[in-house]
Amino acid sequence: MQKPQPIPDGSMMENVTFDELRIGRKAGLTRALTQKDIELFAAVSGDVNPAHMDPAYAKGDAFHGVIGHGMWSGALISTVLGTVLPGPGTIYLEQDMKFRKPVRIGDRLTVSVTVKSKRPDKPIVTLDCACTNENGELVLEGIATVLAPTKKITVQRPLMPDVEIQTHDYYREIIDACQKMPPVQTAVVHPVHANVMKAVAEAAAEKLIVPVLIGPRARIEEAAKEAKVDLADWESIDAEHSHAAAAKAVELAASGKVGAIMKGALHTDELLSAVVPSEAGLRTSRRISHAFVMAIPSYHKPLIVTDAAINIAPDVTAKADICHNAINLWRVLFDHDRTPKVAVLAAVENVTPKMQATMDAAALCKMAERGQITGGLIDGPLAFDNAISAEAAREKGIVSPVAGDADILVVPEIESGNILAKNLSFLGNADAAGIVLGARVPIILTSRADNTRARLMSCALAVKMSAARHEGKIK
Repeated sequence: MQKPQPIPDGSMMENVTFDELRIGRKAGLTRALTQKDIELFAAVSGDVNPAHMDPAYAKGDAFHGVIGHGMWSGALISTVLGTVLPGPGTIYLEQDMKFRKPVRIGDRLTVSVTVKSKRPDKPIVTLDCACTNENGELVLEGIATVLAPTKKITVQRPLMPDVEIQTHDYYREIIDACQKMPPVQTAVVHPVHANVMKAVAEAAAEKLIVPVLIGPRARIEEAAKEAKVDLADWESIDAEHSHAAAAKAVELAASGKVGAIMKGALHTDELLSAVVPSEAGLRTSRRISHAFVMAIPSYHKPLIVTDAAINIAPDVTAKADICHNAINLWRVLFDHDRTPKVAVLAAVENVTPKMQATMDAAALCKMAERGQITGGLIDGPLAFDNAISAEAAREKGIVSPVAGDADILVVPEIESGNILAKNLSFLGNADAAGIVLGARVPIILTSRADNTRARLMSCALAVKMSAARHEGKIK
């Protein structure tokens, strides 16, 4: 009997018409079940049965371990029918299946379909279907009934989409953890646009902040009306314009009446011009810097990118403070029993006087070695690929505990940082929550392009950092 043949790897698919089908004709494919297959099938189908998704639960069930969805095996039968035999133009009418054995991660299935019968009056065909594992054990059998194509079809095989699965929602974990903490009294500066009011309402509904709205009262009320937000429960302070609103917010923060500041409809530099002066009372011994906490589908953990928004061309002293601020943020958020890995980025991984970023990176590593920067494991210079890809680091011969596994990326200057962060957001489908660090209170920066998750996460960062400062965990 003809052995099952794998689906050809060519760029074209050609069907077998009803007239060309002969009893006993066979086709097939071979495919191994992976963890990603299980996750993708669960995402598409919504079937999150713990027998498939929860190793701890599955260990105690009848199969003593995770098994694949039964219909994943069934879907492989559909693959053969729709792409090989009969192929393009086939319409599935009916399928009978009997599941004989479970399929586990790593099992390699051989799927075969065999023409069993043809109707004399219509182009309807039945096919015997079978799936066997690498040990030759039958895991699934059944009969498929299809409406076979009557016209020859040759089409180009579509490229398979590259899909990344993110099953660990770091953002949601941090936001949920804030539910055990009191919301932060937050001065919202110049909230005169509807999108700002919506962001404030979302954060208040999650009990992350208690808003204190500062700005021209009439414009605040107009924005709230447009956003359909009720202001009845929120304090509002009238300020003539955005400059005055920023100054008032800083005054409230310096006096301890609010624990965070949130940027509204004004430029970041306008807000920071009220924060930065020493007489404002919000400066610490550290330089003020910005950090994005990013959830990137293609990266295996959260990633902090700094500084992509405030310091234009920081020197090595400023970069030391930027590192310190980011390390503080990482430890407050994740508090793991390990040291965060800090990659100082440059265009190349070799130190050269022709590139100041590489010289700065080398100096920062030496500063960390001598205890001038603490709490993080710092290495650089590292190119971006070497910082986030262990394979790229290996190919370059880089031996480093940071390379390929960075928690924090310190960029050379604002242009490269801003481009990197936006590239990850818009091309890498990453969420990016922004916060300003180094002041006596956290400053929440949101963008009109942010989705709800990112806006809420920015507020959650402020909740965490405010609590850590009150508890003396950061200075």
